[in-house]
Amino acid sequence: MRTSLPTNVNRGPAEIRWPPVSSTGKTRGVALDIATIDPTDQPTLDAAYRIAATVEARESPDLPPLCRRRFEAPLRHPMPGIDTRWSVARLDGVPVGWFRVNLHLLDNTENASIELAVDPAYRRRGVGRALFAHARRLLREAGCKRVVGSAVTPLPDEPAGATPVGREFPGAAFAAALGARPALVDVRRRLDVTALDRDRLAALRAGARSAAAGYRTVRWHGHPPAEHLADLAYLEGRLLADAPLGDLEWEPERMDAERIQGMERALDARGVRRYSVAAVHGESGRLVAWSVLSLAANTTRHAWQQITIVDPAHRGRRLGLLCKAENLEHTLTYEPELNAVDTYNAAANSHMIAINEQLGFRPVAGSTEWQSTI
Repeated sequence: MRTSLPTNVNRGPAEIRWPPVSSTGKTRGVALDIATIDPTDQPTLDAAYRIAATVEARESPDLPPLCRRRFEAPLRHPMPGIDTRWSVARLDGVPVGWFRVNLHLLDNTENASIELAVDPAYRRRGVGRALFAHARRLLREAGCKRVVGSAVTPLPDEPAGATPVGREFPGAAFAAALGARPALVDVRRRLDVTALDRDRLAALRAGARSAAAGYRTVRWHGHPPAEHLADLAYLEGRLLADAPLGDLEWEPERMDAERIQGMERALDARGVRRYSVAAVHGESGRLVAWSVLSLAANTTRHAWQQITIVDPAHRGRRLGLLCKAENLEHTLTYEPELNAVDTYNAAANSHMIAINEQLGFRPVAGSTEWQSTI
């Protein structure tokens, strides 16, 4: 049940969660206390992490365990332009659920994103509804008009009866019960690196390189070279303009070199390892295409395919495929134990899906982004 906020040209995880519960009011006669999390209160953070990790394991059992460092970092190291508010719900002093909302200060200032998690042992007692009601009051006070969260759902074309027995999708039921509407359908695809046909990958790369005459590739591990920051900011800023967003009311983000550097620092705080390959137009010297793979601090075996984007003026030259194929080999040089790569795409993003499927990505799970007016 992890997605990134509507940046689905080709993306990996983010910090949005919207799992289940129902009913309102008190829980079996016991008042529910909801309070802001103190960043120095490590026992409460420990409890919040345990709840999140349990929910994640139930919702997406094929993904690695939730990274503790990545989970806590937004509290102390938010992304640039993000104001993160995090609260915990307690019953008789015991943490049973939490939410955090991201307020957007630089663009999309009327929008917010939300994560909400409830200990499975305390579901169906009104905890989730109480947390969401608290979050909604907070967002209204901040001037927000809508909030977006995500939930795991069946694959869009999954035949009836194909879902494993006992598999449930409570997050979607919870979102619908709150009056949210499904705004964008995503699909998570996985590349089994252990079964990767290296000869075919080399042939794909060679074909793409032939179509990309007049361009050269550059690669880096970690922070991007300073001379490319302005071009990377332009590409990052185009992401939401180019991506299929369905019914999401989300505007393109205004990016510059300083914001890119701030995002890099926030990723460092999360312990995220990043590998990039980009394409540079020989005549102009501009960086016009870019692809990123990332690994969480707690794994050497799993990666996320993050952004892949090509400047519209330079499309039709297989630069997206070239950057992806080269970056996979680039990453494997540093991460030899890597055996799986996951990525999310909007179900309507046929062009990027076609590239991913050429590389060997196959659908494994569905996800829906829900939007609620507050």
